[in-house]
Amino acid sequence: MIKNIKLLNKIAKVGTDKLDRNLFNVGEDVDAPYGIMVRSANMLDMEFNPELRAIARAGAGVNNIPIDRCTEAGIVVFNTPGANANAVKELVICGLMLASRDVVGGIKWAGTLTEDVAKQVEKGKSKFAGVEVRGKTLGVIGLGAIGGMVANTAVHLHMDVIGCDPYLSVEGAWNLNHHINKAAQYDDVYAASDYITLHVPSTPTTKGMINKETIAKMKDGVRILNFSRADLVVAADLKEALESGKVAAYVTDFPTEEVIGVDGVVAIPHLGASTEESEDNCAVMAAMELSDYIANGNIKNSVNFPAISMPRSADCRLCVLHKNVPSMLAKFTALCSEQGINIENMTSKSRGDIAYTLLDVNGKPADASIDALKAIDAVLRVRVI
Repeated sequence: MIKNIKLLNKIAKVGTDKLDRNLFNVGEDVDAPYGIMVRSANMLDMEFNPELRAIARAGAGVNNIPIDRCTEAGIVVFNTPGANANAVKELVICGLMLASRDVVGGIKWAGTLTEDVAKQVEKGKSKFAGVEVRGKTLGVIGLGAIGGMVANTAVHLHMDVIGCDPYLSVEGAWNLNHHINKAAQYDDVYAASDYITLHVPSTPTTKGMINKETIAKMKDGVRILNFSRADLVVAADLKEALESGKVAAYVTDFPTEEVIGVDGVVAIPHLGASTEESEDNCAVMAAMELSDYIANGNIKNSVNFPAISMPRSADCRLCVLHKNVPSMLAKFTALCSEQGINIENMTSKSRGDIAYTLLDVNGKPADASIDALKAIDAVLRVRVI
C-alpha cells in the first residue's frame, strides 16, 4: 500500500526524489500522513493522525517537534546530524575572521563615504585594524561533526588548537587532526585560548555555560564565537565583559534582543546552514532515513529511539517499539511460540528508557497474534512489514 508523506516545509527536490513513488505519495497537501518531512515548521501543538509513524527533520535541531509526545505514541523522530556541518564550519571560519578584524564596522563606515573616497579610506582605516589568527590559540568546546571540522581547519590556518568534549565518540576522535591538543576539562580551554568557539547542544548542563565565572577564567581580550545556541551564553555577563574589555569580540549566529547593537558583537541572522548544498544534503539524508524506516524498520539518526539495522531474512518483519523494562524479549518470544510464529532472526537495542526490537518471522502472523503483541504492557507500537 502506498504511504503518504507530508511536507511541512519546502524540502529540496533532490531529497524528495529519493522517495520511491511506487511506495510513497509525497506532497504538502496529503492527508493522514504515514511520515512527515519538516524543516522549521512548529509542530509542538500539532495533533497527530493515528497513521503517523515517523517524522524526519531536515536539519539537526528538533526543538520544533514534541519529542516526548512522539515517543509515547511510538513515532520515530529523525534528524540529519552532519549534513550541514560543512556549511556551518565555513561560516564559523568566517566568524573567526570577523572576530579578529572589524570588517563589519569598516564596511559600514566605507558605505558612508561620498567624496575623496580613496583619501578618506587611507586616513580612516586604522580605526578598523585587528589581529591575525595565525599563531593564536583556538579553544573548541565540543568536537562533534561541526566542532571537529572547525578544529581541523584551524590547524591548517596555523593556529594552535585545544579542544574538549566529554562525549567525543571513537569515530569523532579518529577524524581529528593529531596536532589538536585534548583538554580534560573546559577550564583548561578557557585558560589557554585567545579564541573560544562553542559547538555543544543546549542542555540543562550547557545553558549559561559562558557566564561571569567562566569568563573570569579566560584570557583578557578573548574572542568568543557562538554558532550553537543563544542560551549557552549569559547575555548580561557577556555585555559586562565586552564593556570592560575582558572580551574583545563576540560573534554569534543567534541574535537576541540583549546583544543586538552592542559594541563588539557581530550578530549573524542564523545563516549557518543556509546554503544550497546544506539544504540538499539534509533533504537527502532525511528522505533516506524515512524511507528505510518505513520500508524496512531500520533506524538511523533518531533522537528518541535507538539506532538499529538488520538485513531482511524472512517473509515478514515485526517492528516493536517499547519501553526498556525487564523481560520484554522473553514475552515477545513466548508469545510467538504460543502463536506458532517461527522467528528467523531478531535484534533489540535500548536507549535509556526506550527500546526497539526487530523480529523477522516466517509468514504473516494473524491479526489476533499482532493484537496480542500490542497488548503486552510497555509496548508503544507494533508495525508489520
